[in-house]
Amino acid sequence: MSELIQEFNDYRSKMNEKLLADNNKIVKRIFNLDTNAYAPGALDVKTKELLGLVASTVLRCDDCVKYHLETSYKEGVSKEEMMEAMGIATLVGGTIVIPHLRRAYEFWEALEEQGNK
Repeated sequence: MSELIQEFNDYRSKMNEKLLADNNKIVKRIFNLDTNAYAPGALDVKTKELLGLVASTVLRCDDCVKYHLETSYKEGVSKEEMMEAMGIATLVGGTIVIPHLRRAYEFWEALEEQGNK
C-alpha cells in the first residue's frame, strides 16, 4: 500500500479506536450517523461518496477528502467522475480549495498506483 494511503489509514484507525473507546455517547452517535448516512438508500453509495467528496473539499477538510476519495475509488468511481466532482467543488468553494484539489489529485494517483479496487 502506498505510504501516503497507509499513513492516513493507520492514523485514522488508531484515533477512531481511541475516540470510540472513550465511550462518549455524543461522539458514538455522530460516528453512527455518519456511517448510516452513507449506506445505500434513494441514492447509491457511489453518489453519496461523491457528494461527501464535494462537501469535504468545499469545507477544506483534507482528512475527509482522503476518506471520500478512497471510498469512492473502492466504489468504482472513475478518475473522470472524480475530477468532474472536484471541478464542482472548486467552482463552489472558489480558488481557496485549489491546494486541497492538488492534494486530492496526489492521493487519487496513489490509489491508482496501488490498484485498491
